[in-house]
Amino acid sequence: MATNITWHPSLTHWERSLLRHQKGFTVWFTGLSASGKSTIATALEQHLLHNDYAAYRLDGDNVRFGLNKDLGFSPADREENIRRIAEVALLFADSCTVAITSFISPAKKDRDLVRKLHEERGLEFVEVYVEISVEEAEKRDPKGLYQKARRGEIQEFTGISAPYEEPREPEVLIRSAETAVDEAVKQVLAVLDEKGLLRREKQEGGMEER
Repeated sequence: MATNITWHPSLTHWERSLLRHQKGFTVWFTGLSASGKSTIATALEQHLLHNDYAAYRLDGDNVRFGLNKDLGFSPADREENIRRIAEVALLFADSCTVAITSFISPAKKDRDLVRKLHEERGLEFVEVYVEISVEEAEKRDPKGLYQKARRGEIQEFTGISAPYEEPREPEVLIRSAETAVDEAVKQVLAVLDEKGLLRREKQEGGMEER
């Protein structure tokens, strides 16, 4: 780690929140491949954007075309993958954008680290577990990945040859096999609203309205 660097302070998160009239936070979707987490995350992003909230989705596959294209799927690379995305999500959240991530993120310790990083910076972290059985995920398998994993063509595949540690107390639990996409989005929005994360921040005459 570099030691000859200095942190340069800027606007506070609260100042940005007042200027942008919204809160910044991270919604972290986790679940097996083919659970539907990316589909729900995309629908959530669209809903927020259509309602004039700044939001951006970070997708597990997409980031491997650029930011994380040097990483594979070994335990060490998976850990680094999540660490990098955590830092990117933090930047978005600190800028008062809603960061929406959809990553398998199979290791509890990695997800716990992401939560801790948010807590240390005073930013909200909402974990959404899109639950599905391996059997149901295999039936969907839109990319044919489970079949390849069963044939041994893909190593370290979560749910087949690598473990997935289920979240114990996620803020939102979506049972994918039983829940339509629009209903799943409503579940997430209900929790965001309950936490006051969708409340608009306003400033009139130098006074904060909260």
